[in-house]
Amino acid sequence: MTTIGSDTGDPLRPRPPVTGQRRRLALRGVRGSVAKGRDFTRAAMGDWGWEHNQTTEDALLVVSELLTNASLHAGGCEELVLTVGDSLRIEVFDAERTAMPVTRVARRGSPGGHGLHIVERLSDRWGAQAHATGKAVWAEIEGHRLSTGMPAGTGELS
Repeated sequence: MTTIGSDTGDPLRPRPPVTGQRRRLALRGVRGSVAKGRDFTRAAMGDWGWEHNQTTEDALLVVSELLTNASLHAGGCEELVLTVGDSLRIEVFDAERTAMPVTRVARRGSPGGHGLHIVERLSDRWGAQAHATGKAVWAEIEGHRLSTGMPAGTGELS
């Protein structure tokens, strides 16, 4: 896979694909974890050449939603992990061992209940995996979408 773009601004110069990198951000006890996670993700995506398109903004929104859900429903964020292969994998670790995330029926006009619907809509895949000390909620966005800016769908969120 070859993507278009470069740090010098030449849109026709091919850029080698980004693969095999992992970045971790410890968030246990950190105030402002959602903003810090977004900033961390924005910087990583810039380093990987995935910036200034709609899919990049979608990825940042997915990060925000996963971190917010961990903060509100799972006792806080432990760690944010970004892994690049054929896709960008976003994982948010928390210490909640008993409750796995489920999409709720969100009512139009009422706050809450929309986060996982947004994650589902903007990512190519998402899920959760239990581990010894809690769980990781993850989402993946295909690398070709991040390189081209191709949106997840053409419809609007309800």
